[in-house]
Amino acid sequence: MAVVDDVEKEVVSIISNISGVDESEITSETNFVKDLEVDSIKAIEITVALEKKFKVSVKDEDIPNITTVGKAVELVNRLIIA
Repeated sequence: MAVVDDVEKEVVSIISNISGVDESEITSETNFVKDLEVDSIKAIEITVALEKKFKVSVKDEDIPNITTVGKAVELVNRLIIA
């Protein structure tokens, strides 16, 4: 389970850096658009940063489904295991 916690911390850190929102304000329920005001450019930046950090490849069709931080963490975990 420690791996999942580490993944979540890293994902939150990346999202915080790109969105400019403090890590302490980001939870798994945090919505990218409503809470973090992430636009399509920032969404791509986050996706690329996650791909580089975790050495995974996110499919373009998966991106619209990643609406919350928790969903991003789930996706990264799924891709790491795959």
